[in-house]
Amino acid sequence: MKNLDAVIIGAGFAGLYAIYQLRQLGLQIRAFEKGDDVGGVWYWNRYPGARCDVESMQYSFAFSNELQQSWRWKERFTPQPEILSYAQHVANRFKLREHIQFNTSVISAHFNESTSRWDITTSDQGQYSAQFFLMATGCLSSARIPDFEGLNTYKGKTFHTGQWPKMPVDFSGQCVGVIGTGSSGIQIIPIIAEQAQTLHVFQRTANFSIPARNQPMDDDYERQWKDNYPSLRERAKTETTSGTLYTRSTRKATEMDAVERQQEYKRRWQTGGVNFMYSFKDLMTDIKSNETAEDFVRAQIRSIVKNQEVANLLAPTDHPLGSKRICIDTNYFQTYNKSNVTLVDVKLNLIQSFTSTGLQTSHAHYKLDAMVFATGYDAMTGSFLDIDIRGRHGNTLKNAWKEGPKAYLGLMVADFPNLFTITGPGSPSILAQMIFAIGQHVDWISQCIADLQKNKFTTIEAKSDAQEQWATHVNEVAHQTLFVQANSWYLGANIPNKPRVFVPYAGGVVPYRQKCEKVAANDYEGFKRI
Repeated sequence: MKNLDAVIIGAGFAGLYAIYQLRQLGLQIRAFEKGDDVGGVWYWNRYPGARCDVESMQYSFAFSNELQQSWRWKERFTPQPEILSYAQHVANRFKLREHIQFNTSVISAHFNESTSRWDITTSDQGQYSAQFFLMATGCLSSARIPDFEGLNTYKGKTFHTGQWPKMPVDFSGQCVGVIGTGSSGIQIIPIIAEQAQTLHVFQRTANFSIPARNQPMDDDYERQWKDNYPSLRERAKTETTSGTLYTRSTRKATEMDAVERQQEYKRRWQTGGVNFMYSFKDLMTDIKSNETAEDFVRAQIRSIVKNQEVANLLAPTDHPLGSKRICIDTNYFQTYNKSNVTLVDVKLNLIQSFTSTGLQTSHAHYKLDAMVFATGYDAMTGSFLDIDIRGRHGNTLKNAWKEGPKAYLGLMVADFPNLFTITGPGSPSILAQMIFAIGQHVDWISQCIADLQKNKFTTIEAKSDAQEQWATHVNEVAHQTLFVQANSWYLGANIPNKPRVFVPYAGGVVPYRQKCEKVAANDYEGFKRI
């Protein structure tokens, strides 16, 4: 068995930054990555049209000024290949690859109470002992295809957007089906429609989407950011809810004159991007205000899509705007004006089973050469529970989370000493800009480990009562928003039998960061150190 100071699972942005920071402490580190390169979610999500919904100038590391000054983004919203290149550049520039073992998964991690270390087994039969165990597995890394009847009999090609082949896929001349109209579906559908002979989109739930208005990077805009990165990064820490700087309104939608309110929505729609959600300050807390934004977006959909029956199916009515992850798109709704594209609403036309040649619904059989599953992930917890993790007394993480995931501050789980969950349940995680959230978590973890070493402690773990109090707080904060009014993957609603718990912290990154800093300053209040 090889002894290490720290084992990290994953070589996405969280894993890379964790390696960088823990190496600064002089620790012996090894990261295990199931893929053959760095990048995490941006390694696996290679599907055509994959693109970040955070503006490029903000979706980057802040720990190195040389890095943020020298790297040049090509577009306002960065496509997947360029983000992957950025991750590769970071790994190479800071010589992080020497600490990573690729093509290797962690199978099990058991806390050894006699040694106060983690005993870890990998897919290549490797055996490791580590004092610290960091889960940098990402919130959206456990891709899922629902259990469709007859899928194993289907003879056509199948793809999942979260496990896309490295080689380009050409759908020219083919009859293609797509199941799913979340973010990945909304991005890939217009691309497939350009190639395929026919495209059938099987919509389970209509989603709100705002046009991205993507464009090549403006030189003046880039220079403005690079000249002011220190102050802008500080503002992201102290003035935002997500770690991303948007043009925030101080007004409430319901207080505005209807004409002026429509003008503001139109201005934001024309500008494009998630900035639309900040048109007014109460869109995620007041249903009446939210409804004014919903009505505007539905009107835009109906003005774009020529067939009003199709437009009505594409216009969501079952959840508030933004309560499911808001999407941004390039010509998504326009795609349904193409003669080769058909929308199939599976709430009205139920999926019954796959056949050898296609998909049988309650109304028709669709012959398909290829099927694309844009069906999402077992989000935020799937990547943890895919591994046999056992803490004190042999208690499994799966058992500890059987009624829903709980982690104090989203950082540590009671009875699982020295196990750190980067952007874990109960932290802002996917409600924040992910590189920002990763940076805050890894900085806190590395400082925590440094303090343990300085004060000669062996272990740290969350106290059960502190964990329960935090879980209660996370739930209370969520219920002050409109997030809980949607059956979303934020609640695990896309996974059968998964506990319905609102997983991320919806209180914003500023109070969350302040809480983390206060806990550390108060001698790690809510944690016990031995």
